[in-house]
Amino acid sequence: MQKFILTLLLCTVPSTLLATDRVPNIIYIMADDLGYGDLSCFGQTKFKTPNIDRLAAEGVTFTDYYAGSTVCAPTRCVLMTGLHTGHAFVRGNREVQPEGQAPMPADIVTLPRRLQDAGYTTGMFGKWGLGAPGSASDPSNHFNEFFGYNCQRQAHTFYPTHLWHNDQKVLLEEGVYSADLINEKLLSFVKNNSDRPFFAYVPFTIPHAAMHVPEDDHAPFRAKWPQFDGKIGKYKGPLVTNPIAAFAGMMTRMDRHVGQLLDLLKELGIDDNTIVSFTSDNGPHMEGGHDPKFFDSNGPLRGHKRDLYEGGIRVPFLARWPGKITPGSVCNIPVAMWDVMPTCMEIAGVEPPKAIDGISYLPALLGNEADQPRHDYLYWAFYERGGKQAVRWGQWKGVRNNVGKNPDSTLELYHLRSDLGEAVNVAAQYPEVVRRIDGYMRDAYTPSELWSFGTPKNKKR
Repeated sequence: MQKFILTLLLCTVPSTLLATDRVPNIIYIMADDLGYGDLSCFGQTKFKTPNIDRLAAEGVTFTDYYAGSTVCAPTRCVLMTGLHTGHAFVRGNREVQPEGQAPMPADIVTLPRRLQDAGYTTGMFGKWGLGAPGSASDPSNHFNEFFGYNCQRQAHTFYPTHLWHNDQKVLLEEGVYSADLINEKLLSFVKNNSDRPFFAYVPFTIPHAAMHVPEDDHAPFRAKWPQFDGKIGKYKGPLVTNPIAAFAGMMTRMDRHVGQLLDLLKELGIDDNTIVSFTSDNGPHMEGGHDPKFFDSNGPLRGHKRDLYEGGIRVPFLARWPGKITPGSVCNIPVAMWDVMPTCMEIAGVEPPKAIDGISYLPALLGNEADQPRHDYLYWAFYERGGKQAVRWGQWKGVRNNVGKNPDSTLELYHLRSDLGEAVNVAAQYPEVVRRIDGYMRDAYTPSELWSFGTPKNKKR
């Protein structure tokens, strides 16, 4: 198993971290299928995201931040458990009918459960995807309050027939835009818990799948860009006649939601004692009419969602914590979503589970890069589409495709510092590096009865 070092706080949070006697509130926002180039602070020019950009201007930007996986469910499991996809229980999208995904074990240790042990009130607002309604890992079994989509498949539309509040189905009137309602519930949670430590996990569904947005955000872009008439394929909901304009409108709307949250924190007087992070669950998608090429959604990176090239797994990450994080700072240390659990544990002043893959990146957040422990390497596995593995070791990146057909298939090698776009495979020139990365791929993978590369039991529906 990968060696790692954990920076722990055993009993109390040092006074240097806190401006009050109360541990900080933690808000972790995760957009859905937002690419590395989909924020104006990361180079987007077709539209602006001024409120999200505030997190960069008033906080820190991580340039080398990685999702847990290249698709929805495993990324969420990695985030919740601190285990990468060589060890995580959920390593792909396993659907159940009529609603939901296959559950995690009932006794699994998750981030919100550990934070509840530390005295936090926990809330989730958005998309779960890790257990069907009433299952062993219904989100209401992990959070004090949940509102949103239980099922990632039903989250393909922004005009659903129902959402869930804890374990109760909430029927919706026709025309209710789910992203707005989810944001309202988030703001209410923050207001209702402003006098106590809280953790808010906010897996927004924008800009996933169908390009749905109310006309007030759709119309300003309609005349500027090409029309793409057509249906939204398998995704239910209103007809989308201009997905290009709709995508920009969706991003504008989500940015406004973030601005409302930041304004509320200041209004409640808890701004300085709240750390707000923003990221994405994987790279940009090509569904529902979205055209990531038009928006340059993956920026300088190669690949998209379902790839293990950088464009599929490297995502924006911003964090703001007034008085603690240096405004406008930049960190280039590679960090991954399995590091979120130990980071939140350190902020909360409690120990994370011992058998996890993550390392707290709190020193890097606070600008103490010299004190930041580093991973030996980062590992990903994707168990569909032939099976794929990837490892980042320093500035080297190894990618192996078609693992299901041939576990010893050719390993591609790229040097990210000189070739961020992974355009030149240099495996033949560096056989020792290839052998090293191949060894990491073997060490990081633990066999699972549920997941096998390329063929698997995870394909059953």
